[in-house]
Amino acid sequence: MNNNNYRLLILTGFFLFSLAGNSQVLINDPAYTRGDTTPIRKDSVLNFIVMGDWGRNGADHQKDVARQMDITATVYNTQFIISTGDNFYPSGVISEWDPLWRYSFEDIYTGFHLQWDWYPVLGNHDYKSNPDAQVKYSKISRRWQMPARYYSKKFFINGDTSQAILIAFIDTNPLIPLFYKNREYGPNVRSQDSTRQKKWLEKVLSDPSPNIKWKIVVGHHPVYSGGGRTETYDTKAIRNWLSPVFEKYKVDVYLSGHEHSLQYMKPAGTTHHFISGAASEKTPARLIDISKFSASEYGFMLFSIQGKQLSMQTIDYAGKSIYQTTLSH
Repeated sequence: MNNNNYRLLILTGFFLFSLAGNSQVLINDPAYTRGDTTPIRKDSVLNFIVMGDWGRNGADHQKDVARQMDITATVYNTQFIISTGDNFYPSGVISEWDPLWRYSFEDIYTGFHLQWDWYPVLGNHDYKSNPDAQVKYSKISRRWQMPARYYSKKFFINGDTSQAILIAFIDTNPLIPLFYKNREYGPNVRSQDSTRQKKWLEKVLSDPSPNIKWKIVVGHHPVYSGGGRTETYDTKAIRNWLSPVFEKYKVDVYLSGHEHSLQYMKPAGTTHHFISGAASEKTPARLIDISKFSASEYGFMLFSIQGKQLSMQTIDYAGKSIYQTTLSH
């Protein structure tokens, strides 16, 4: 990035990067040191990529982000990729044989290190056709790991079972009451039992194992947002549904998409909220009172976990680390 391509404003811990074009990176974190540099490599950790809102047949920077994901995955030796939903625009897929599997997924994410496991959740656009087709594709693709509309998995750092990361992958669509009356979402939402999913999630998160170092939940819809959906009906519904559960079971991190931006927010309580939904399109984003970072930029997030330390780097489509933060227990 050329120095002429941005301006830096520093006001009591507030950073604003105006990049080439209409991109904007906003940071409200006094502890942050400007990080538009090559990402810092961390070894002997669990490394994984979080991306979302991507399936556009390669259009609108999807290929650019995919290329950088492969470079990052190669450098960091990432173990897997998490998709925060809206995997296929505009209306999901109709079956496990839909041509979009090729045009939006297989022919785009071709890099060697992108052949590792993908753990997706369903977004609202995925609900417009046949969400179960994405579950069924797990039996066709070696890397697409979606055994059900919601599921959980424990990951271990360097195979050490005493260093476990518990991740619950949830389906947020049935948690939004207005979706049940929606013409497009309704048919696939009404077949779901949100009460059953809540009981399942509470059972997963109540795991008493002392080996679990971090509890992470992944869903499509954010609980908080500095984008265009700050106080929309879907955000409010998800907040009312999930916030009590997160506090009760001390969830460390919630990962979501839906907003086509990159954000980090820390409200009162235990949970840190990250939005990574800019893998092929970007929309305006701003800082709200709980924001640490907000960017209207194409890109994804890289997470690195080692014991009691979790680091996150936000990487744009050009390979720049535009924000970094570290959480500690």
